[in-house]
Amino acid sequence: MAGKRELLMLENFIGGKFLPCNSYIDSYDPSTGEVYCKVPNSGKEEIEVAVQAAREAFPAWSSRSPQERSLILNRVADVLEQSLEELAQAESKDQGKTLTLARTMDIPRSVLNFRFFASSIQHHVSDCTEMSHLGCMHYTVRTPVGIGVPPGVINVVFGTGPRVGEALVSHPEVPVISFTGSQPTAERITQLSAPHCKKLSLELGGKNPAIIFEDANLEECIPATVRSSFANQGEICLCTSRIFVQRSIYNEFLKRFVEATRKWKVGIPSDPSANMGALISKAHLEKVRSYVTKAHAEGAKILCGEGVDQLSLPLRNQAGYFMLPTVITDIKDESCCMTEEIFGPVTCVVPFDSEEEVIARANGVKYGLGATVWSKDVGRIHRVAKRLQSGLVWTNCWLIRELNLPFGGMKSSGIGREGAKDSYDFFTEIKTITIKY
Repeated sequence: MAGKRELLMLENFIGGKFLPCNSYIDSYDPSTGEVYCKVPNSGKEEIEVAVQAAREAFPAWSSRSPQERSLILNRVADVLEQSLEELAQAESKDQGKTLTLARTMDIPRSVLNFRFFASSIQHHVSDCTEMSHLGCMHYTVRTPVGIGVPPGVINVVFGTGPRVGEALVSHPEVPVISFTGSQPTAERITQLSAPHCKKLSLELGGKNPAIIFEDANLEECIPATVRSSFANQGEICLCTSRIFVQRSIYNEFLKRFVEATRKWKVGIPSDPSANMGALISKAHLEKVRSYVTKAHAEGAKILCGEGVDQLSLPLRNQAGYFMLPTVITDIKDESCCMTEEIFGPVTCVVPFDSEEEVIARANGVKYGLGATVWSKDVGRIHRVAKRLQSGLVWTNCWLIRELNLPFGGMKSSGIGREGAKDSYDFFTEIKTITIKY
């Protein structure tokens, strides 16, 4: 048919080659609701081929010097940098996020990660001790657990969690699993991997609080908290979804916060003036909307966003998965909107009176990933940050990362940490060697 666009057909990448699959899944453009891509629906057979390719590639790759591997990682970073626009376009189309965000954060951040670890791998040292009275010395060596970039080192196998995911995590020759996603999926991974005693690094959900004390600088706090609540449509595990505001400034904060939220533009991903794009899928959009419906049924107030304000979109995008940033108040701490991860552009704003009270309430959920604290009182900042049950605490800022330092959560927000030393420890096995002289 004239003018009909051909669907993009993705293929698995195994052993340095693109391989077709017998079955495919539809992938939708979140900004239009239309199928734009076919993704392999892989299973055990494809995983077996990928594991075999990795097994064959591992000896040569793992024996390369840190300097050689560093050069390869930097070369990967070069290719990403050279392809920035193409990759940003693909990321925006696939995820529904704004093209601006993909250009300025996602792809540059990937480049930074490769360059960081390319440098980091050249600076790790071994431990050595001596027991002269026994005529012995001991030293440690690190042996790789996983694999890296010539054919077979990196394999990409597409598919659903129940099919390809379960086949991968339960395979006896896959020794480590690094997973970012939901707690229920992590529980299933843990069950399947347990018989093989696999090493796990699980970066899971969050119900991240922002604590705003009466001496906070609202000129900085309000735009930063709007961003921390609604960046990437709220589809960041570190997004703020519970905002605790000291009662003396609660009304002022709420008025200014809602005004700033209403200026947060929802638009098509290619619009350079848009702050938010589309949510990832129709099912997820319906899930996020259901939380707002539940809050309203409980007697909470919806101050802006879903069901209150009108969303304006071009005709072609009206079937897309868009949602306005939504602010909820007059809601109880026990509400599902205050305890469950929504992972969308919805945040709840509630008042508090004392430092002790707000720490207890902030800690009163099963998650413990990130938190923010806003105050000019340095002593208070240190006290509160120390007592919050969160793997990361930002004070008077949000989402400033240092790759050398640990990243991860407490409680149901995960197991393990990422970072220079933490990743090195996780992706290698340590061996102690004793030499008698």
